[in-house]
Amino acid sequence: MGDHKEQQPVRVGAAVRRRRRALELTLAVVAERSGLSVPFLSQVENDRARPSRTSLEKLADALRTTAVELLAAADPACSVDVVRGEPLDEGDFDPRTRSLVRGHHQLHASEFTGDHDAGREFQHRNDELMYVADGAVEIEAEGRAYRLGRGDTLYLTGGVRHRWRATVPDTRVIVVAVAEHIEAVQDRPR
Repeated sequence: MGDHKEQQPVRVGAAVRRRRRALELTLAVVAERSGLSVPFLSQVENDRARPSRTSLEKLADALRTTAVELLAAADPACSVDVVRGEPLDEGDFDPRTRSLVRGHHQLHASEFTGDHDAGREFQHRNDELMYVADGAVEIEAEGRAYRLGRGDTLYLTGGVRHRWRATVPDTRVIVVAVAEHIEAVQDRPR
């Protein structure tokens, strides 16, 4: 079984559609600005056609962005992606953060190892789950303190202000959240 390779083709269609909709443009307007046909643009957005580099640049210009930005926001063409663990050097206990999901997806997941800026307050638009893989943390949310140990989870709905800190060395926390670009909940007053 092979791992997902970063060289896999990307599906740029969803990124093009998101950008077009964010600018509140119709396919006809983008076609006029880019010199590309409406049927071709529809095929691109539905990942039935892959634009050439020249077509992608025309499309990016019409969407007031760059081809590089569209590619960066593109979805990988496969539905399975393996992110391998990173080996730590012995004695390396510096705080680290690594993304557990590559690309532009509906979920975002990160692993935090060690401590971090405990004074930093977080407030995310959408829901998130914090899982303590190793060690222990203290989380302050909604004016209450929660102590979590190995195997414990804390679920926060979107908009909840919170901060956390590791209370023992070598703590590992996994945070899984609905991505910011997903409109899973209405924006709450902040």
